[in-house]
Amino acid sequence: MASSEHRRNDPKSSAGFTRREFLPLLGATTALAAIAPRILARGSDDEQEDEGRRSEAPARFVYVGTYTAPGTPPGGTHPSTALGIYVFRLNPSDGGLTLLQVVTDGPASNPSFLALHPTLPRLYSVNEDGPGRVSSYALNPSNGMLTFINTMPAGGDFTTHISVHPSGQFVFAANYGQLTAPGNFPAFRINADGSIGAMTDLFQGTGYGVNAGPIPERQETLHAHQIVTDRSAAHVCAVDLGADKVNVLDLNLVTGKFTPATVPFALLASGSGPRHMAFHPDKLHAYVLDELVSSITVFKYDAVRGAFVWLQTIPTLPPDFSGTNTTAEIRVHPSGRFLYNTNRGHNSVTMYAIDEDTAELDVIGWESSRGEWPRGMNIDPSGTFLYVGNQNTDTIAVFRIKPSNGKLKFSTLVNTPTPVDIEFGPLA
Repeated sequence: MASSEHRRNDPKSSAGFTRREFLPLLGATTALAAIAPRILARGSDDEQEDEGRRSEAPARFVYVGTYTAPGTPPGGTHPSTALGIYVFRLNPSDGGLTLLQVVTDGPASNPSFLALHPTLPRLYSVNEDGPGRVSSYALNPSNGMLTFINTMPAGGDFTTHISVHPSGQFVFAANYGQLTAPGNFPAFRINADGSIGAMTDLFQGTGYGVNAGPIPERQETLHAHQIVTDRSAAHVCAVDLGADKVNVLDLNLVTGKFTPATVPFALLASGSGPRHMAFHPDKLHAYVLDELVSSITVFKYDAVRGAFVWLQTIPTLPPDFSGTNTTAEIRVHPSGRFLYNTNRGHNSVTMYAIDEDTAELDVIGWESSRGEWPRGMNIDPSGTFLYVGNQNTDTIAVFRIKPSNGKLKFSTLVNTPTPVDIEFGPLA
């Protein structure tokens, strides 16, 4: 979007903040600091052990979503120079990325979030505009290159997230909302050729009401931010920042329609602003990232009923941090032993150990993101490297994950414009 369009589509609130740029007051973080966790320390033996079993991740294709030129992205400091989706090859030795392709065909505008099909060589993207769209691409497994297939209106504004059901039959999206309607969650059938078919449903949640949210600068209406399927493929979970809620839905695999689960939603603390969530590999626990108060809420999860039972809320920031911050991304390590989130403002990645008995979190420490406004983050499927997209400094920082303690060790920095989401494709 052009800068003028960004301002028009992203109107400032009475407090002077734009859509998704509001930084919560320190008071929320201070209140949470009372439950700050102990900091884990590991000895030199673990460091030597990690060096002794240093491993390489297999080479694979990597796809990076962006906010595109000429607009200034949400929370941005300068106009973007990105042109579309960026395709890279992962270097096994240090996790570095070699650019292979910049995808500009199709509606290349603001493909900020991406998803891959579980079986077909297909990639799907959002187009985070007002109105938003979802688009599909054929993926060549031999060289990783993408070719545009088709695009569909998303049924809402500023489409922020996209995911594919494990069955491979449906693709879901989250429309943040603002221009024409509150945030909502569309579902689309995936055609036999992997293209996006007809919209099968458009779930509209409920919340506090217009201009009635606890934090009116960010919760003036429903704001859909993420939609994912749980690890048992039993329910679809739709995260709404504006409603302080995770909606829990059942999906009819014949019709593609959503219905509320037995327990239809999980409420988060008022004003917390849930943004993204991640499930533990044990399928029994879930972690919700609270953007507006910089915390993570840990739940025990019952996949049969779709029920979330609160276990813990833990701050993402050091107790002595005095600035402003919003969180952005959350990921669980494939081993299930560690969890990570990004902090925009503190410009860091928080590292946690996951208790093997309770699944609750203990902070390991904080690692600088080596840039500004770390929005997207992901872990390669081998669990070797963690990638952080620093939106405002046009870099992706690559860290090696120490297998003994989950700590991050900086590896290399990749220069690429306005990186947002980082997704991993087939082996190269």
